[in-house]
Amino acid sequence: MLQIKNIFKRKKLPAISQSNTTIFPLPSISDLSEKMQSAKKQTRNAHKVIPANLQEILKIKCPDPTAEDRIRDNHQQLGQRLVRQENWEALSTCITNHDASGTLTPGSMPLAELVAYGARADVVMAAEHAIRDSENHVAKEVLTGIEDLEHVVESMPDDYVIACIVAQAHIDIGWAWRGNGWDAEISQRNREAFEAHFERARDLIAPFLQSHAHSPLLAATDCAQVSGPAATKHHMADKYEHLINLNPHNPRPMRAMGNHLLPRWFGNYAQLELEARRTAARTEHIWGAGGYTWVQFDAISFDDVACANLDLAFFIDGLRDILKRNPNPHTANLLAAYCANTIGQSFSGSDEADHVRAQIADCTQWIVRDHLTELHPMIWAHAAHGFDNNIRIRSPHRFAASGQEDAMRIMAGLFKSEIAAGKQIVFTENGPRAFSA
Repeated sequence: MLQIKNIFKRKKLPAISQSNTTIFPLPSISDLSEKMQSAKKQTRNAHKVIPANLQEILKIKCPDPTAEDRIRDNHQQLGQRLVRQENWEALSTCITNHDASGTLTPGSMPLAELVAYGARADVVMAAEHAIRDSENHVAKEVLTGIEDLEHVVESMPDDYVIACIVAQAHIDIGWAWRGNGWDAEISQRNREAFEAHFERARDLIAPFLQSHAHSPLLAATDCAQVSGPAATKHHMADKYEHLINLNPHNPRPMRAMGNHLLPRWFGNYAQLELEARRTAARTEHIWGAGGYTWVQFDAISFDDVACANLDLAFFIDGLRDILKRNPNPHTANLLAAYCANTIGQSFSGSDEADHVRAQIADCTQWIVRDHLTELHPMIWAHAAHGFDNNIRIRSPHRFAASGQEDAMRIMAGLFKSEIAAGKQIVFTENGPRAFSA
């Protein structure tokens, strides 16, 4: 196996050839593009699997792509395109501007992170493909793309955006080497690769942490690398607090912090509750009680103790405040799917935890009736899997279809009395309305 650490510590690296337009051989850029386009087409046909009679009873528009998806795709594709053109200066300027303004999509995704994701997408997808599908896990093939990104760092050593992009690529590839198994299940070879990539990510961003302390992109990258093999418990909450304070309109760091404060990661239940309340207090002017809800959002999904310890009234108040302050279809689908699928399907047999889960699941009723105007199947499908970012989706078509089937089934149950009375449920811009069939 190639010595990953030694490769990354070279003093001199050759410049990237301006004529080299295909630098990611496993698989090629064109192959990846075709797969991505095919996946989108499959997803957009997902509605055809829903029985026609149910669609007649429950009439709800299912835009494909959704407004949120279009915005995300456009910015990811921009980053991908600029990298393929090797226009690194324009890429850096674009991300820097978004990072400084803290611009978010309606679904609260930072534009800077979307463009940065697109910039590393080809390299990460190629590496993941090689790690997953190559029989021998040939290290040289895995490292081809990341070494090319390292050349860019050498040519732009003072650019924190480029450092973040390459560091994030190392973090993604490191997790691809490690996988989702328990520590005891990870081979020595994969563990060493995981650690080497995270060490390199840490080295890349370290020179910028003080000079660019107000960058949400840099702070997010720092939090991501801290969650690696060298994580220390006493730094985790502080780093997330810094990131949240930089852009409190973005709930994603709150969710990530809550998850990482579970005992299975880097915290404990008392710390989780404390940080949830502190976050709610700091962000009350933006989210009301929603800061508490965002921090607890993923933590309580599959942890019985965290769920049993939840301040349920505070959490539900937070759900209402989130929808009041961020009234858009993406958020309504996210919270409805979370209550119905993530929480509603995770009963474990723990009486105290399941009692809390049942009351959160009941919130699906008022969220759908008061806030849902259109259906986003992929959100519902991801909710059924606990919003696992590492889930492998073999067929986007079937995955989206499963989400739509879940949503339609759940909504049919919510409106069972109206349906039994022969009513047709039509979702309008003002919410669902019952009409005589």
